[in-house]
This record gives sequence, C-alpha cells and structure tokens, in this order.
Amino acid sequence: MKKIWKNYKVTALLVLSLIIGAICGVIFKEDVNVVKPLGDLFLNLLFVTIVPLLFLTISTTIAKMDSPKRLRNIFVKIIIVSVITSLIAIFFGIGTTKMFKLVDTKDASTIRKAFTTEKVDNPELNFLGSTVELISVSDFSELFSKGNVVAIVVFAIIFGFAMRKDKEKTKPLLDVLEAANKTILNFIHIIMYYAPIGLGCYFASLVGTFGGEIATGYLRTFVIYTIASLVFYCVFYTLYAFMAGGNKAVKAFWSNIFEPTFTSLATCSSAASLPVNIESAKKMGIPDDVSETFIGLGTSLHQDGSIIGCVFKIMFLVSLFGNDVSILQIVGVSMLAVLLITAVPIGGGTISESLIISMLGYPMAALPLLTMVATVIDPPATMLNVVGDEAAAMLVARSVDGKNWMKNKNKSK
Repeated sequence: MKKIWKNYKVTALLVLSLIIGAICGVIFKEDVNVVKPLGDLFLNLLFVTIVPLLFLTISTTIAKMDSPKRLRNIFVKIIIVSVITSLIAIFFGIGTTKMFKLVDTKDASTIRKAFTTEKVDNPELNFLGSTVELISVSDFSELFSKGNVVAIVVFAIIFGFAMRKDKEKTKPLLDVLEAANKTILNFIHIIMYYAPIGLGCYFASLVGTFGGEIATGYLRTFVIYTIASLVFYCVFYTLYAFMAGGNKAVKAFWSNIFEPTFTSLATCSSAASLPVNIESAKKMGIPDDVSETFIGLGTSLHQDGSIIGCVFKIMFLVSLFGNDVSILQIVGVSMLAVLLITAVPIGGGTISESLIISMLGYPMAALPLLTMVATVIDPPATMLNVVGDEAAAMLVARSVDGKNWMKNKNKSK
C-alpha cells in the first residue's frame, strides 16, 4: 500500500486539487479569481525553466552523441512519425465531426447574429516569412522567451554540433552545461511540491471565468471534442505504445502519463507541461536523445490536439454557414495551420485561425468564432498535444533503436 501511494501520490494530489478547484470555480464563479495569482506563481516558476531546459538538454545530448548518423536518423524518424500521426489525428477529427453536427440551425442563427457584425482586419499571411520567424529570431535576447520554442531548439541543435566540432577543447564547457542541466531538473523537482496548490488555484480561475459563459453551440462543441479526445487518448495512444514495445511499453506509458496529463489540463499550456513531460518520457524508458529532441520540437510541431481542433474549427464554420469543404482542403489547411501554433496558453492560435478563415474563403469577421472554439476546447486539446508527444516519441524510439529499445533505458548511442 505504501509503495502504491509513493508511486501515485503526486497524481492523486493533482487530481484532488483539480476537483477542488473546479468545485470552487462553479460555486464562486469569477470571485474565485482572487486566488489566480497563486496559480500564476506556479506557471511562472515553470515558464522560467523552459528556455534553459530546452537549450541545456538538447545541446548537451547532441554534444555527447558518438554517432552523428544516429542524430540524423532521429530527425528523419521524428518527421515521418509526426506526419503519419498528424494525418491519423486529422482523419479521426473528420470522422468525429461528420458523425455529430457541431452547430444546430437554431444555434447558428444566434451565433451568426452575435459575431458577424464585428469587423476584424485580415492580417497579411506569408507562410515563408512565418516559417522564418518560427525557427529564428533577430536578436540573441529574444531566445530567452518561451514564445520562441522552435527557435530555441534550432539554436540548441546548432550549438550542440558546434561543441562536437572540437570535443577536446569544448569538454569543460560541456561539463558546465551538464551540471547546469542537472540543477534545472532539481529545480523543477522542488517546484513540483507546490503544484497541487498552484494548479488547483489556476484551474479554479479557469472554471470560474469561462464555465458559465459558453453558449449552446460552443457547449456542444466542447462536449463532443472532450469525448473524442478521451477516445483518442485511451485508444490511439495505447495502440501507439503497443506498436512501439508491446505490453511492456503500454505498462510504462500508463504508469507515467498521469502527471503530464493533469498538468496540461490544469495549465492549458504545452510549454508549462514541457518539464514534466520530458521527465515522464525518461521514466518510460525513452532514450534521452529521442525524448529531449522529439518533445522539444513536438511542443510546437507535433500537436494531435491542435490538429483535431483545427478540423473542429473548420467544421464549426461549415455547420454555421451551411456550406461544405473537401477532405483534401481539411487535411491541407489543418496541417498548415498547426505549423503556426505556438506553445502558449489560450489565445496563441490567432494567426493560424486567420489562416483557416482566409484559405477557406470565410469572412474575417468569423475570427472571434474560432477564438471562442479554441477557448472551450483548449484543456483537452492541450492534453492531447502533451501526451501525444510521449506516445509518438515511443514510436520514434522503436524505429531508431529497434524492438529492444526499452532495454537501453536512458542511454544515447
């Protein structure tokens, strides 16, 4: 009994804190925002670890690797796995939204009347320019921002290769960076003692703010998306884990996934969940170079929840305006839009939502509609974004190291 409590006490405390937070949010509504600063404190403590954690783990992992071929192999497999799993998520979203109409006719007229009178400017969308902004910054100081996750990853990768070019002379620097990395991980371990209080307060504020303001159409969308997310979470991720390493991998996955799951649900932020997610992946036995590289990149580039959410946003507009789109359009727009979504809390998808509207020919006045959809589905979408990286990283590990990859736990070849 003591062993069970030791293994699951963090999860149990997080669940309890979320339940208490939800109850307080429902009872006290917006008055519960008085405790929001306590939740913001926890988020801030997590956010400050993101830049050093990504830079230190990725750069030191690459610098220590003996085989450049392995790194190239990892990146190729990450791309392949990300594309395949994203396509699976898209078709799952299409199937779900075809089964259930997101907006009834009576709800559609009310929603249209409320939003179509609002004028929204159409920002100029340049895919090439957006890609450059995604992977790089114009000033070194801008790397110290959680909003530039991909740029940090790219910088860390190049920095790691730079240390590899002269291992003998850069060895002292590598030792310092490894010590710093260990310190950051210990820092995260310390602040997780505060997680139940911080997450509970943040979730209470979230429920209190948005719980009573969701219109019927959005409530239906939220319910359908949440049920679909739970199905995808339980069925597909179990299947991915089984494909990666059989029953042993499934057991490792479900034994270590609850902490990042509840962190993502409470914070609605892939970035805030990143430290917990990397630690969880290592406990599952995913090799360091695979987990750190995939999860670091996956925070912005592999997002099952966001890509299913894109399908829901598209089909919400289709239901609302009474027209239709082809499956090819849904696939193309969803894949492109997800590349522009950064790992930030509610509101980070405005550019991608503008892209959805622009590419499908809807009026830009519909932008607030998608912002509302993004808001109500954000918790389960973030959960899939975070947990999906773990399951997909298992597939990458299986592809890179073969069927016995779990025997080489936390070792980079």
